[in-house]
This record gives sequence, structure tokens and C-alpha cells, in this order.
Amino acid sequence: MIKTESAGGVVKNKEGKILVVSQRGTSWSLPKGHIEPGENAREASKREIEEESGLTNITFIKELGTYSRFKIAKDGGEDTSEKKTLHIFLYETDQDKLKPIDPDNPEARWVEPNKVADLLTHPKDKEFFIKILPTI
Repeated sequence: MIKTESAGGVVKNKEGKILVVSQRGTSWSLPKGHIEPGENAREASKREIEEESGLTNITFIKELGTYSRFKIAKDGGEDTSEKKTLHIFLYETDQDKLKPIDPDNPEARWVEPNKVADLLTHPKDKEFFIKILPTI
């Protein structure tokens, strides 16, 4: 099993809705991805948000925390070959139009905060989001 570091974000729009993205059309998560060489976690989170949603104008609010989980497999289950440590940040945006750039993440949508956990595929993503929801 390899261990990797990823970063991503909870992005709120003007209506208070949260950005959720689809991986390969088989699972849903908050936008996030691997931290590349030379990047810090916050830089990686902004890059991943842009790639997975097309949002370029996001404002950092605060750190939301870190948690670990296995990678989501192509079938939506767990891929135990990779254990990810995820660093999550809170952002706001005045942009509404979503246009993913990354072909592996073909869809992005704005979701009411109280419906986000139901849409997230990975149980650890759901657990983390429910924990931080009162703070966002």
C-alpha cells in the first residue's frame, strides 16, 4: 500500500450551496487531488478545485482539517492499494458556472449543504463533512 497526500476544498457559492464533483462518473466527492512536487496543500487544493470545476475566483476562508481514507476504486468501492491523507480548506466564490477541465472529473454541481453528505460516495468523506458542516 502506498501513502499519498491530497488536498481539496469545501467551496460555497453566494447562495450557500456547496461544490461537489464526480470522479469518472462513478463516484461523488469534494474537489481534491494529489499534492504535486513543489506545491503546498493550499496551492494544490486551489489547482484541483479549478481542474475539477472550472472555478478560478475562490477566496480562502480557513482550514477545515485533515483525515485519512483509502482511494475510491473505479467501481466506486475502496481501493486499498492507496491510503490518502486529505487536507481540506474552506473557500467562497462569486462564480456560479461550473465547467470541469479534468476529463476524469466530468461533472460538478452545486448542492444544498444539508444534502451534500447524502451524495458523497466514500463513508469517510460523509463522516468528515457531517463533522465540519456546523463550522461552515
